[in-house]
Formats: sequence, structure tokens, C-alpha cells
Amino acid sequence: MLGCVIHGQGDLRVDELPVPSPGPGQALVAVRYGGVCGSDLHYWRHGGVGDFRLREPMVLGHEVVGTVVSYGAGAGGPVPGTPVAVHPATPCGACPECLDGRPNVCRDTRYLGSAARTPHVQGGFAARFVVPAGQLRALPDGLDLRRAALAEPLSVALHAVRRAGNVAGRHVLVTGAGPIGCLVVAAARAAGAARITVTDLLPRALSYAVAAGADAVVRADDPDDPAWPAEVDVAVEASGVAAGLDTCLRLVRRGAVVVQLGMLPPGRTPFAGNLLVSREIELRGAFRFGAEFDEALALLAAEPAFDELVSAVVPVRDAESAFALAADRGRSCKVLLDFAS
Repeated sequence: MLGCVIHGQGDLRVDELPVPSPGPGQALVAVRYGGVCGSDLHYWRHGGVGDFRLREPMVLGHEVVGTVVSYGAGAGGPVPGTPVAVHPATPCGACPECLDGRPNVCRDTRYLGSAARTPHVQGGFAARFVVPAGQLRALPDGLDLRRAALAEPLSVALHAVRRAGNVAGRHVLVTGAGPIGCLVVAAARAAGAARITVTDLLPRALSYAVAAGADAVVRADDPDDPAWPAEVDVAVEASGVAAGLDTCLRLVRRGAVVVQLGMLPPGRTPFAGNLLVSREIELRGAFRFGAEFDEALALLAAEPAFDELVSAVVPVRDAESAFALAADRGRSCKVLLDFAS
């Protein structure tokens, strides 16, 4: 079977891999689609994500959907043949964070396609892969596998909006109109935001933000754009660059919340810290997600407009071209790998 394996910086290969067998407590899944995430792109282009560096070859991918094939001893779940999405996290359940109800920041979690620990946790970009059976979620009625592939990034967006607090009736700013930023727009809209403004440097990216439900879009490099708001009630930084964080801090009202969602470059990032003091702004991080995964599936089933955010579906044998397309935000939003073609 074919799998998408990163061997080092710039060294992405489609390798022939052995078909695994599910062990005790595991399920074997036939993968249909895998979404190319920003972290996958970072492993490809830079050999790591933030402070997580590649030390060995790793199957990429944590945004995967497919069908159940079989179960190992003692495992059960949706019957074989059922379309499923895969929750990518296996928290330890015993650390202080897990016991405090925050498994998304578990200090000993296993996350598909992650180099955060060694040996690395192999991902789901393979025609068949095994995963703890408890991480399978049967798709709701009316949700097909193609749209369901957005469940993981939408969960990230839902968690970020939840970290912002109550956004109902408020003006929300989102900096960065990549796939995650666009899904933050959709999540904020679902949470009742009254107005959503999105900034980015690329017109094509901003067009996807409009498709996701943005009320106004702004060229981040155009200070004279009349769409710039004078002030917003809450901001979500989804670009992962210092300039985006600076924009959020300067545009939120006093006493407001800024959520840092985009992963910033390794090392130290300068920011306008005095504004946190003089305006009593709350700066909160948002990392991955927990129970939002089930909420994401329900939202995807109810809203076919999410289909517009899938800009391309590429056979896995052409993985490198798919990664190049996903990295070009002037041409794409969410790119999926197809493991059935």
C-alpha cells in the first residue's frame, strides 16, 4: 500500500508500506481522504513544527477519514464498512491537565503524525492504518467523507473560538485567511458573532474567507483600506506571524480577549506587551481541541457550504504536487490527498 512519508527537510516520499494488522484495542481503517495541514507543510519545508523536529522518517497526516475494515482483540465500535472520521489524539488520561478536563494540552499525549516525541507517532497518510478504536467517530447522516475531512481543522477552530469566550453579538477579528482562519470564521458565525472581519495579504485567501462567512475582508498590507475596523470586541490570530498578533492587540477594545491560534516561529516573538497592561487585554493560547471533534462533525453535516473550502483533491501518488499546491495560498485553501485513486 502507498503511504506519504517525510524523511527529512524537503524529502517527501510516497513509499510502499506494509499493511498493518490491528492489535488489541485497535481498529484498522481504510483511509479515503487526508487533509494536508500547515504542520504537514512545516515538516516538509522546514523539517519540524515549532520546537518539534524530525529525528526519523514519519508517516504524515492527522486529518483523515475512511471506512472501518476490522478490529483487534477486545476492540469494538462502528461496524466494518462504516464511514468514520478519526480523532487524532490519544491523551494519557492521568496527568494533571487530563484530570483537570484539558486533554488537548496533555503532557504525554500521542498525536497522529507528530514529532513531539521520539519515537515519533506515525500518522494516517496511508491506504490502511491502525488507531485506538475509541478514536473512531461514525459520520452523521448526510455527511460524506470529502466534507468530513475538514473535521479536525474545524475542531481546532471551534476550540479557539471557545477560548475567546462568548462571541455572540460581537465583532470578531480573524488575522490570517488560511484554512484554519477560514474555519475560525465559520466557527465564530456558528457561535453567533454579529460581525466578522478577516485580514490577509492574498486576495484569493480573502475570497475563501468570504465563502466561510466573513462580513468584511481587509488587505493586511493596505493601511488605507476602508474595511479596517476602528475597534473589535475579540480577536483570533490565525496567521502565525508577529504582525498578525500586533494587529490583534492594537485593534481589540480595552479589556478584550486575543486568542493566539497560529503557531508562531520557533524561539522568541516580540509583541506589544505594554498593551496587555495599559488596556488589560487577555492573551490566551489555543492548542488543538478535545470534545469539539464531535461538535465539528455535527456542524459539517448541517452546512454544505463547507464544500467550498476544499479547493483540490489529489491522488496520493502525486503527494508532492499536492503539498506544493497546499503551500501556495494564492491558489488553494484546503487540499486533500485521495488514497483510493
